[in-house]
Amino acid sequence: MTDSTAAQADTHTVLLRGGDIHSPADPFATAMVVERGHVAWVGSEGAADAFAKGVDEVIDLEGALVTPAFTDAHVHTTSTGLSLTGLDLSPARTPAGALALLRVHAASRPADRVLLGHGWDASAWPGERPLSRTELDEATGGRPVYLPRVDVHSAVASTALLDMVPRITALPGYHSDAPLTGAAHHAVRAAAHAAITPHQRAEAQRAARRRAASLGIGAMHECGGPDISDEEDFTGLLRLAAEEPGPRVFGYWADRVGDAKEARRITELGAIGAAGDLFVDGSLGSHTACLHEPYADDAHTGSAHLDAAGIAAHVTACTEAGLQAGFHAIGDAAITAVVEGVRAAAEKLGLPRVRAARHRVEHAEMLTPETIAAFAELGLTASVQPAFDAAWGGDDGMYAQRLGAERARTLNPYAALLRAGVPLAFGSDSPVTALGPWATVRAAAFHRTPEHRVSVRAAFAAHTRGGWRAIGRDDAGALVPGAPADYAVWRTADLVVQAPDDRVARWSTDPRSGTPGLPDLTPGAELPVCLRTVVFGQTVFTRPDERPNE
Repeated sequence: MTDSTAAQADTHTVLLRGGDIHSPADPFATAMVVERGHVAWVGSEGAADAFAKGVDEVIDLEGALVTPAFTDAHVHTTSTGLSLTGLDLSPARTPAGALALLRVHAASRPADRVLLGHGWDASAWPGERPLSRTELDEATGGRPVYLPRVDVHSAVASTALLDMVPRITALPGYHSDAPLTGAAHHAVRAAAHAAITPHQRAEAQRAARRRAASLGIGAMHECGGPDISDEEDFTGLLRLAAEEPGPRVFGYWADRVGDAKEARRITELGAIGAAGDLFVDGSLGSHTACLHEPYADDAHTGSAHLDAAGIAAHVTACTEAGLQAGFHAIGDAAITAVVEGVRAAAEKLGLPRVRAARHRVEHAEMLTPETIAAFAELGLTASVQPAFDAAWGGDDGMYAQRLGAERARTLNPYAALLRAGVPLAFGSDSPVTALGPWATVRAAAFHRTPEHRVSVRAAFAAHTRGGWRAIGRDDAGALVPGAPADYAVWRTADLVVQAPDDRVARWSTDPRSGTPGLPDLTPGAELPVCLRTVVFGQTVFTRPDERPNE
């Protein structure tokens, strides 16, 4: 697998010294040498003197922390960029507040062919009432408007946008007076995105990559697919990432594969797998996650898009083609279908072959002890988003509204996954929840359900090495000699070895144990600030006026 980055490795040699280097090769390291885009050496300040005269550049870290760059294992890059440049409805606390923001945005964007927004969440509004189509029409003077819910599994749209979709009223998921779901939502989203110009799309992609780089993210897993975006958007992003400096982009295309020809089509697009948001179900917030038992606040069990037989066929074809497969599965019934389907593929092809493919499951929220054990058995990677628990967990959160408090407390059991040996890769699902890797690590370490908490060290590993391992790379994500020089420099307070709960498996906090420290992520503590992000030895972000002395 080739490295996806805009430029070849920087050929000059750099010595970083006078800081803290987070490296398993030397837990007390204060210096690091980077040569030809790779880590060449890590060690002590005294030993660094031997390198000082032979390098092209010396960076005085002035006590800063250097860590591997983060990998965000689930991103929708164009949508993230559009949310950065478009209308953010997350501050709205009422429908009236959302409409006020929409009116201002519409007035400020007179030339846009379609008005785009994101982030509304009616579950937090009085009466949980979403915006109506009539309200959208009145607020914008009848212009096309597309406003997906925060989880992006349902949306409200104006009459003008609905009129752009042939036979919209006949599609599953169409509701005249409620948010669109399913096929109707996918069709309306496609129409809205088709109205975006290529220039707008590229600018959104650049904005998302700039934001990621400013947060110490060195790699992103783009989760595209025919129900999410389109091929032009996907291939354009991969092309842009190959030509311009910034975080690496590894693309997944979520289309079903039934034979070798269809598998070749996936690789011809530049994707590394037929995975990501290949929907087995929907989301809890939109009542479309597929459950074994009905929702607590709605008398149905959600939506199923793929059954075990379809999952087995996809996994079998992908495995035979040497392609990674994967699925979006949130509800317990959806996850059961994934387990049954992957197990059927393993029975046909042999378990070692399926395990070696490192197939993955996105979100994987409603797990049971049985499905956790099956993930471990089948070698499935859990690509998960701890910020979901921070946003919607707890006895009073959206999860509890949808499922009841007892079922809600079973969600996102990261500690049980780690104990079972299931590989974890952390991401944001941006723009569903914002890019922010340290906040993600904090959310996992201080999970709203204490028994699901993991150590900061384990969460950090899931957000660095975990993302690389999820794409089949075991040689990256740690600052050790020979690894790609993808790293970030941070301004932070004292480093600690932190396990936030006595029930979390601890390692020794004695400095003599040689465990590298990490920032204190106790809720309320200031999160680290990124000063510099480097990808393959090339600086892709430097915070203005705060660069270490060179």
